[in-house]
Amino acid sequence: MLRRAQGFALIDLLFVCGIIGVLSGIALPRLLTAKQAAGAAAAIGSMRAINSAELTYAITCGNGFYAPKLTTLGVPPPGSQEPFIAPGLSSGDTVTKSGYLIQVSAAPYSGAPATCNGLDPDSAGQGFRAAADPSEPSNFRHFATNASNTIYEDTSSLLGSIPEIGEPASGHPIH
Repeated sequence: MLRRAQGFALIDLLFVCGIIGVLSGIALPRLLTAKQAAGAAAAIGSMRAINSAELTYAITCGNGFYAPKLTTLGVPPPGSQEPFIAPGLSSGDTVTKSGYLIQVSAAPYSGAPATCNGLDPDSAGQGFRAAADPSEPSNFRHFATNASNTIYEDTSSLLGSIPEIGEPASGHPIH
């Protein structure tokens, strides 16, 4: 009597695992590249949202002056329940979103009036700068914007070099 074999042999199982390993090795680098591209797109979107929020703040609440921090943009003006920027971007002075560290700063201007959402006198700025720096060391796309309403990209951080108004010394505008 011959016995009939049922199921998989060990060699079959090793062959299938090997094929899965080769396919994973091919797909993983492309997956990481796609993740970085999605994070960069989200960072650019955040820079656009900050530009819009800062302009709206200056026109409606800041008496022509800009908010110095993300948390200031997260405070709604009197008579409204909507802040100038989404809660996801105003939860702290530095926010991590989609693999990027996002922050805003503005040099306090002496003579700036108090704003409608509670910012003290002499605290708002004549301009602002915002930056999105990657939190992963393998990502080399850094973004920044300022009161000129242009988003810039560079291979190194722009937060320290971008002026509050005008073009930075390095980097190029995104069109």
